[in-house]
Amino acid sequence: MPKGSPELTASRREEIVNACEKLYKTMSFKEITLKEISVETSFSRPSIYNYFQTKEEIFLALMQREYERWSNEMNALEAENDNMTADNFASAIAHSLENHEQLLKLLAMNHYDMEENSRPERLTEFKVAYAASLDAVRACVRKFFPGTDCESFIFVFFPFLFGVYPYSVATQKQLDAMCEAGMKFKMHSIYEMISSCVIRLLGSTK
Repeated sequence: MPKGSPELTASRREEIVNACEKLYKTMSFKEITLKEISVETSFSRPSIYNYFQTKEEIFLALMQREYERWSNEMNALEAENDNMTADNFASAIAHSLENHEQLLKLLAMNHYDMEENSRPERLTEFKVAYAASLDAVRACVRKFFPGTDCESFIFVFFPFLFGVYPYSVATQKQLDAMCEAGMKFKMHSIYEMISSCVIRLLGSTK
């Protein structure tokens, strides 16, 4: 554990996660190394090990932060509205996740390797954030749509999110390959996919 105040430790961890986030916007998971991350911070690569032992732990912390921010938005949505129509709720949750494209991109990664290469305490911290996102969406569904089978909604919606990014964002190489393969494929936006899913779930999980 690094020496210093809890505030300094939190600040250093945040700086490392921010560096990872910056790199992940232009580089793949495989391309990003602890060395690459350290270059984006104000301290050396060996110092990173005081806060994170593996690259996977840093990515897990990034996803944890994304879940925490999204959960806060869902909690605010529930607190600030007495009721919502299915269309309005679908639009709100779709816009929210549209603004968290980073979370959707992370969800498309191999979570098994990421979690396996993280210490138990880091994994537990992540699971707490993930559980909070489940609870935040549950609270919205129960409040706005009391006749809906909430657990069925959760059971379908959260696994669905793992596939949103690959179906809404494609590289030119992927698009060219689909064209060469003769695939009849139309890309849909994050907003379109999520809002459509929510509308269908609210109409079929009662």
